[in-house]
Amino acid sequence: MSDAVIGSHSEVLMHFDLKLEDGSAADSTRVNKKPAKLVMGDGSLTENFEACLLGLQQGDKKSFTLAPEDAFGHSKPENIHYMDRNRFSSDMDISEGMIMGFGQPNGQEIPGIIRSVAGDSVTVDFNHPLAGQTVIFDVEILEVSEPSA
Repeated sequence: MSDAVIGSHSEVLMHFDLKLEDGSAADSTRVNKKPAKLVMGDGSLTENFEACLLGLQQGDKKSFTLAPEDAFGHSKPENIHYMDRNRFSSDMDISEGMIMGFGQPNGQEIPGIIRSVAGDSVTVDFNHPLAGQTVIFDVEILEVSEPSA
């Protein structure tokens, strides 16, 4: 058992539960019993999530409540797009609430949530599914190590 404290480049193995204010689960590593491994500063977590972890050490359990601007941001109207139904495969069953991947010109794929289907118009929201939500971030630090130089 090390007494390493999480710093700006630490490797961290942790379990986390992400919940909404009403207590509903948004994400959890415990569901699949697979802890998350991350390297601080690698961009996989926002600065605000990382700031919550700084100074914690192995065995620590902590809960943080993050406002939308500190978590996934606010929903931005410019991330909501109206697309023609004919841009989707005709045999594709598109329904409200569905999350689909959309290819970008650079080859990357980004997820979009189908918000509505009305006639030939499909409304797709490219905001993060948790945008605009206050989230509760419960962490249990399993292991902290410094990357070998």
